[in-house]
Amino acid sequence: MNLPAVVSPYGPYAGMGLRIHDLTIRGHHGETLAAADEAEAVLLLLGDQRTHRVSRLGRMYALSALGRPDEALVIGQELVADDGPATGPRTTDAKILADTARMLIQVGRMDEGLHHVARAMNILDVVPRKSLRYFSAMASLADAARAAELYELAESAMLQAIDAFENPDDLYRSSAELEYAELLLEWALRLEHVQRCEESAAILAKAVRILSYWTGPGTNAPLAEALLALGLAKQGRHADALDLVGKNLLPLRQAGQQHETRLLHLAQGVVLRGLGDLRGARREFLAANELAVQPYQFLIVQYELAVTAGLETPGEATATIMTALHTHIRMLWQLRLDRRTMLQQAYRRVELEAARRTADHAATSDALTGLGNRRSFDSRIATFTGTLVLVDVDSFKAINDEFSHGVGDRVLVEIASVLHAHCHDAVRFGGDEFALFLSGSEHEARRIAEQVRRVILGRDWAAIMPGLTVTVSMGLASGRAGSLYDRADAQLYAAKRAGRNRLVSAPFLRNSA
Repeated sequence: MNLPAVVSPYGPYAGMGLRIHDLTIRGHHGETLAAADEAEAVLLLLGDQRTHRVSRLGRMYALSALGRPDEALVIGQELVADDGPATGPRTTDAKILADTARMLIQVGRMDEGLHHVARAMNILDVVPRKSLRYFSAMASLADAARAAELYELAESAMLQAIDAFENPDDLYRSSAELEYAELLLEWALRLEHVQRCEESAAILAKAVRILSYWTGPGTNAPLAEALLALGLAKQGRHADALDLVGKNLLPLRQAGQQHETRLLHLAQGVVLRGLGDLRGARREFLAANELAVQPYQFLIVQYELAVTAGLETPGEATATIMTALHTHIRMLWQLRLDRRTMLQQAYRRVELEAARRTADHAATSDALTGLGNRRSFDSRIATFTGTLVLVDVDSFKAINDEFSHGVGDRVLVEIASVLHAHCHDAVRFGGDEFALFLSGSEHEARRIAEQVRRVILGRDWAAIMPGLTVTVSMGLASGRAGSLYDRADAQLYAAKRAGRNRLVSAPFLRNSA
């Protein structure tokens, strides 16, 4: 099978992953799982690890939305641990951290979740903006903050996600707008719970304005209409809310869109209670409760049930219970302040860890090529067990003399990029001397080394300077630390003596020219 001509940063078969991602954005979570089942086996066969990772991320998101956080968390932790060279853009790393943080928070592991949030924030502070990847990562960060009831951070993240796109008709832009409106609506309801009514009304009005735009003529956004119905119901605009409920409730329930159906039942319950039909309101709230899957959804519905029960059985005992309920809610709300402090402390720790890694990297990396340096080489070779490949640029002094040291530096940088693409553990330990530390079988190491040699041989070096040609000689040895370097070095010199541009591996000469 031929590879596509253009390789996406997601992977060469990015279309499979993006289809899964689009299904999750549209809320088709059952279809997402089916599509992921089909895609992941194929992507593994094709060797497209990056797109396979995107598919796993979509599966994780769907499982979480379906109320299966434990299964989703397993995938999230696997993805966070997978930090190899083929994992893809750093923005995707931030998204995975944020999504895993949200699930950790949902299952009560707040400290770990906030640490993941801090790591995601640290990455997103420095990555390029104005892209689909940045939008997606910021939306995930907003979800994680929302799960911790850090609504201020969630709003900031969503506004930055929305700003990543300039086209208001874009699928992702509209999705971000609706997610932002849903965040505002939830925030307003939670403020109502703690009796901060003026703030709640202002945030609710902002949500309704956004939702009114996305339910205008020519739009087809059932989620927007369901959210708007709830917003209007909370504003006391009962007739408008009932129009939206009547239009959407039955078809969405028949279509199995439980999230939207739950919102519509909730809206209808608020309207019926406002009109004095307390029994009907309780019926609608119970229907909404049956469709809730996330902790915040249960919290909102059960509060409405408690308020309705208080109205159904007024009296001193009920008033006492409601006072106790509001006191308890306010105490829980105050825990937000502790979480904000915990996040600030986690972010500071992440900053210090990043600074330490940067210092360590600077001390062990080569300034010209970005590979490990001699210090890194000495540290690795002392304990390494596996296959060592030494790489030497043929006639490098002649390249410098004939074409200039500037051209020589460009040659070294190009070779380093080839080595890093084939081996994450590559170092430059001398002027034109490189090493690859390979942990697979000796046969696989020979295959990789030979592929590196052929790629360098086939490079269009004349594009750097007319008349320039570059080849490398390579020596390979496998075994335990100790004599490994000496044996690989002996094979390298054998390759040089045999005419250069070849790989020699112990115990025999392999002419690969």
